[in-house]
Amino acid sequence: MNRSRSVRACWLGRTPYREAWDLQAKLVSALRDGHAPDTLLLLEHPHVFTMGKAARPDHLLWDEAERARRDVDVIWSDRGGEATYHGPGQLVGYPILDLARVELSIPQYLEKLELSVIDYLHDLGVDSQPGEPGLTGVWSQGEKVAAIGIKLNRSIVSHGFALNLTTDLAYFDGIVPCGHADLRPTSVEAITRKQVETQAAARAYADHFSSIFDVEIEWGSAQKVLPNLAR
Repeated sequence: MNRSRSVRACWLGRTPYREAWDLQAKLVSALRDGHAPDTLLLLEHPHVFTMGKAARPDHLLWDEAERARRDVDVIWSDRGGEATYHGPGQLVGYPILDLARVELSIPQYLEKLELSVIDYLHDLGVDSQPGEPGLTGVWSQGEKVAAIGIKLNRSIVSHGFALNLTTDLAYFDGIVPCGHADLRPTSVEAITRKQVETQAAARAYADHFSSIFDVEIEWGSAQKVLPNLAR
């Protein structure tokens, strides 16, 4: 890879999960057909529990009434992994990349995605590392600070990571996070006592994505990537 390659980065703000999921599907199809560039979507979601392909119903701990009281939705997703929580104060990154074009295997891609988050966390004063074998994501002080779950469609990858910045960690009590009841999540705020605004984090993280994946970031909007989209 070299910096002659570019990736379009889009900040979507607070976007419902289903809307972002639909956008990813459209981008995957457009990228496969040569009608869209490699894209990095950066956003945060309203409160939602997402259940990956390995999730089970008993990974949901709050009943319907409690979820309604907390205003948290449940969506069964096509990404890998088990249950996780998304919500305000969490930076979500969805790279839509053609791995064949950038000459990366899935393990190589996951390693770089983890490293891009780890490098960004280093700038925030957070020491972090990949999980032990069998434990995905990025970890700090024995707790998960970023979850990772991806989907591969032929050679095109989608979904991605969720980094807890100022996330309300109490919402993780409503699920068995990533299938591990004994392993708790943490956040940048919990570790450093500092608050990081999500849009500012998106801008800063994109620089690390650029460096680790050796690409140029071109900021734009989802409308410019796919002009027929509502956003």
